[in-house]
Amino acid sequence: MKRYSIFSLARNALSHHEDWPQAWRSPEPKPAYDVIIVGGGGHGLATAYYLAKEHGISNVAVLEKGWLGGGNTGRNTTVIRSNYLWDESAHLYEKSLQLYEGLSQDLNFNIMLSQRGVVNLAHSEHDLRELSRRVHALRLNGIDSEVLSLDEVRRLIPILDCSPAARYPVLGASVQWRGGIARHDAVAWGFARAADARGVDIIQNCEVTGILRDGGRVTGVETTRGAIRAPKVGCVVAGHASVLAAMAGLSLPIESHPLQALVSEPIKPVLHTVVMSSAVHAYISQSDKGELVMGAGIDTWNSYAQRGSLPVVAHTVGAVCELFPIFGRVRMMRSWAGIVDICPDASPIISRTPVEGLYFNCGWGTGGFKATPGSGWVFAYTIARDEPHPLNAPFALERFSTGALIDEHGAAAVAH
Repeated sequence: MKRYSIFSLARNALSHHEDWPQAWRSPEPKPAYDVIIVGGGGHGLATAYYLAKEHGISNVAVLEKGWLGGGNTGRNTTVIRSNYLWDESAHLYEKSLQLYEGLSQDLNFNIMLSQRGVVNLAHSEHDLRELSRRVHALRLNGIDSEVLSLDEVRRLIPILDCSPAARYPVLGASVQWRGGIARHDAVAWGFARAADARGVDIIQNCEVTGILRDGGRVTGVETTRGAIRAPKVGCVVAGHASVLAAMAGLSLPIESHPLQALVSEPIKPVLHTVVMSSAVHAYISQSDKGELVMGAGIDTWNSYAQRGSLPVVAHTVGAVCELFPIFGRVRMMRSWAGIVDICPDASPIISRTPVEGLYFNCGWGTGGFKATPGSGWVFAYTIARDEPHPLNAPFALERFSTGALIDEHGAAAVAH
């Protein structure tokens, strides 16, 4: 057995992957399915997986215009947390965090979850009061969170500039110890492989060009590979949700913006938590490879471009160096941008639509990756039963006409 393992390693090391089995099939699209999921990112793949696993609906097609995880799933900063202020958000993100905690075992695929803690810094008395308010709200919802004193922050993050003379003096912080990071590609690959194993067809390079309707009911989609019929269509396409909705004659209250991030050259491990600051609007963590992963807020203009602007990068780097002077000589390696769609209240839409059989999951803004399994779980429930789960019922499209908004703009601070 040992000799076989050695020779197997050597053979695969010298190969060009030509003999490696595919992680999932690449089938030709069938003429019809029970459910079509438009969007092969993390949320779409999770929806398909939970449709098959939880509801026994495996005659499902996931249609992706490019390659799996090539959109926002592969263009985020991998932060996972559930420390949101409002009850509706906290419950939904906590469900997602709980699913993340068992996801590697559930999918039989290592998503490299690292629950290293997420620290939110306080730079003023107002910050301290707001962080305390959020901690108490989270505890009332049974979610872990606590306030850290300045001395506790110093001990936890010794490289952070906590001197009174700092440009942004640190007065304290809050922390969610169960928060952290996961490998974004692994999340998409794990859901894809597990969904495929349950019979879901994952079809890449298949762009949806139209929504087929018969009166007030959806009947399928038109694609670059022909028409595909289905009585139910779930759309999970992140920044392009408004474009897809327009194909069905719908107008959604969302805007699309670039969201930038960047990484440094690899350095030895020096930062062992995720650190966020709403005052400087920047956050940072260190990857397993040693890269410093940094991000900030969205670019203020509307765009579908997966690139950003230099001023945002410059602001982010400057803010991080103010907090961590030790990083001043570290070189930036690369930057990128995802496309995020944002609702007026900075909360998502997970909902049926006025078109029967058509469902939309969008508007996650900067909070999409951390919600991946929870989003897929409730969206699968909504599609399978044609009614919302109690967790996503508050996030229905109707809230924009009733006024029952879930205002996470101010509550979430840096919402990554």
